[in-house]
Amino acid sequence: MSVQRHGVSIGLERTDGEFFLTMHVRGKLTHDDYQSLVPMLESAIEGVAHPKINVFFDATEMEGWEPRAAWDDLKLGVKHGRQFNRIAMLGNRRWQEMAARVGSWFIGGEARYFEDETEAMAWLGEDA
Repeated sequence: MSVQRHGVSIGLERTDGEFFLTMHVRGKLTHDDYQSLVPMLESAIEGVAHPKINVFFDATEMEGWEPRAAWDDLKLGVKHGRQFNRIAMLGNRRWQEMAARVGSWFIGGEARYFEDETEAMAWLGEDA
């Protein structure tokens, strides 16, 4: 019998019109994960004229996306992509580096892959 671990931890902080979203994923991201994340994010940025979102995405325990969740991710990028300033993906697999590159095509800011959390957080803290 194999054990499949799944979980998503989400944190969201706001300072004026700037938002800091943190995500830690275990296993595969699912459509249900996006059903929780998207309304929370949209509710937070509602009424903010020009929200600026920085994201720390810990994918070190992530195994990928379900197909429907990948579609949800694309829709999120198309709808709110201009509002994403920087996305730092912390990972340990080659496909994650490619995912960060592809993800940057769908946002107004930058997405980068990191293997060191300190470097990722430093980059997110820089003025863009």
